[in-house]
Amino acid sequence: MDTVGIDLDHFTIINTIISLLLGISLSTASGFRVFVPLLIMSIAALTGFLDLPTNFDWVGSNESLIVFAVASLLEVGAYYIPVLDNILDTIATPLAAAVGAFITASTVPPDMSPLVQWTLAIIAGGGSAGLIKSLTSIFRVGSTTATGGLANPIFATLELISSIALSVLAIILPILAGFIVLGLLIFGGFKVRRLMFKRKVDTTTPST
Repeated sequence: MDTVGIDLDHFTIINTIISLLLGISLSTASGFRVFVPLLIMSIAALTGFLDLPTNFDWVGSNESLIVFAVASLLEVGAYYIPVLDNILDTIATPLAAAVGAFITASTVPPDMSPLVQWTLAIIAGGGSAGLIKSLTSIFRVGSTTATGGLANPIFATLELISSIALSVLAIILPILAGFIVLGLLIFGGFKVRRLMFKRKVDTTTPST
């Protein structure tokens, strides 16, 4: 029996799983703030904490770092402006899904089939980012309705902290980040399903 071959196969499988957990966790973080995970990825790549495939190594360039830093500052600042934060959500939701797909695609092993790579990226990365962004948008609308927008800056701060913390954790401890993301996605899916069911009941119930 070729034990060396078996060990290499196991290593490849484990490496692929860790890469996916890294990508999906960073993608989920983009659901809280779209550009913050890209900024942290760029910093990590420049400092040697993140090894990106050759066709994505431009993310770790000084030019990309500047672009992502400016985009992050503008995005973070915009969410502290009343009314604009809710308007921004309509743009950020599809953008988060696109960025999430890109992030996951950039972290998978380079020897993976492009078809598999982008299928996983769109479904897992884009799906997780889109779900979290949709959920935070729903919560922001609820906060605006309940408090007239007074609590929105607090909510925006929590989103920012979540995006930074999850991004850093994904790079340092991707397995732990993956478990946290799994919990977030289960919670998010349950919440969205419950809200959709409630809306369906409200629309089908005749008014008196």
